[in-house]
Amino acid sequence: MERSLRVFPVTVLMGPRQTGKTTLARHLSAGTDRLYLTLDDLEVREQARTDPAGLLARAPRLVLDEVQRAPDLLLEIKRAVDAGPDRKPGRFILTGSANLLLMDRVSESLAGRAGYVTLWPMTRGELEGRASAGAWNTLLDEPPGRWMEVLPEPRAHADWRALAKRGGYPVPAHQLVSEVDRTTWFAGYVRTYLERDVQQLAAIEQLGDFRLLMTLVSLRLGGVLNQAELARDAALSHATAHRYLNLMETSFQTFRLQPFAGSRTKRHVKSPKLYWTDTALALHIAREAEPTGAHLENLVLADLLSWQESRAERPEILYWRTYDGTEVDVVLAVGGRLLAVEIKATTKPRFGDADGLRAFRDVAGPRFHGGVLLHDGTETRTLSEDIIAVPWWRIL
Repeated sequence: MERSLRVFPVTVLMGPRQTGKTTLARHLSAGTDRLYLTLDDLEVREQARTDPAGLLARAPRLVLDEVQRAPDLLLEIKRAVDAGPDRKPGRFILTGSANLLLMDRVSESLAGRAGYVTLWPMTRGELEGRASAGAWNTLLDEPPGRWMEVLPEPRAHADWRALAKRGGYPVPAHQLVSEVDRTTWFAGYVRTYLERDVQQLAAIEQLGDFRLLMTLVSLRLGGVLNQAELARDAALSHATAHRYLNLMETSFQTFRLQPFAGSRTKRHVKSPKLYWTDTALALHIAREAEPTGAHLENLVLADLLSWQESRAERPEILYWRTYDGTEVDVVLAVGGRLLAVEIKATTKPRFGDADGLRAFRDVAGPRFHGGVLLHDGTETRTLSEDIIAVPWWRIL
């Protein structure tokens, strides 16, 4: 975030509702001349519609909260930036609970003028007071032969199932103690999302159909996306299911994990996998009491999304799967190197659990940096010169 403020006239802070975007924007503006305005305010929103230039002239530097509620304002921001003689960085902070780059009604991307930052739900490290995501930089920066000695000292063993139930939204994860209170919070969150947030993005007449599709996606967590099957099970047209899935992604409730497509010798799956940005919300919507191995995968991927935001070069987060069923849960592509990660909810990983990592090593060739088998046990051990088995809680 601070890097973007140093470089661009406009910083767009996006992410799911209730992840702390407003709190962060106000914190960064404390003690400065930056004026905070929210488009949730009817008066501000009306001025954005009728007198956008006057709104931007109210202060030399502005925070404009929930800017997706007045998408046409972005054109005036572009004019204001271009009219300045030096394009001074840090002039505007825009926050939004929708991905402006994916919204149909947004025609102005502020290309070259804005840096985009996504604030995802809190990671395990953030919930424990560590201002960082997992030890992914260590795994990428060091050769596999040194991983055993350079990985962080083992943290206390954690129950990933309890972590999945808490999720990463600050209020239920950090402030609410009982499951009953968290259930009440998530019920209110879903209702607000359906009745307000989604309606701001697109007119949806049958909210029940949208809710049903959300439930089906939650029940298929981590599965390869089959839009035709989802549409059939939800009794929706293919076009409507496609539109609803895009709305869920635009509002940062779900994200698609794209397949790695670097193999020329094997036929690989080309459809993305679908995950939720918050495991606790996915469990609530699916009405599932206990997490599964897919939720552990989702926890790791949520941590990786936050880590990705911290890297200037934006690493790719992918998966790999062939039509014969050989797969790797996560492939990190950074600077020509490929780090493969397999995730198992077992406490006693077997040698065969790394078969996918070894198969991917053959496909990746010299780009293969190393492989990591994350598991729920306690032992860290070398499986080969470039593959290691390590407890998930030692990385996250």
